[in-house]
Amino acid sequence: MVEEEKLAQMIADACLEEKAFDVLILDVRELTVIADYFVLASGRNPIQVKSIVENVEKELLEEDVRLLRREGQQQGLWAVLDYNAVLLHVFRQQEREHYNLENLWADARQVPVENRFL
Repeated sequence: MVEEEKLAQMIADACLEEKAFDVLILDVRELTVIADYFVLASGRNPIQVKSIVENVEKELLEEDVRLLRREGQQQGLWAVLDYNAVLLHVFRQQEREHYNLENLWADARQVPVENRFL
């Protein structure tokens, strides 16, 4: 089993491979039992949102990390991938601004994203 913070970094990395922007990792262990980490990422349009999600699934499957559940993604406006301890939220920018999870989880510690694509 991959350690949770490393898994969050792997997910963020796979998002960045598809040119996701505003990628953020939140440590929510002290705030909720839903997950240990949330990874938030934005895409510019529905096609990019879908490609981010597909790339994360592909990259993690290659590391033998299994997806538990997927929600959304049909219209490409948002999607949630559940990797048990880590939840990935991918939004089109307008939906991210609307749901404003950063504000909802403002008390969470932000984990620096190790961006190997810069």
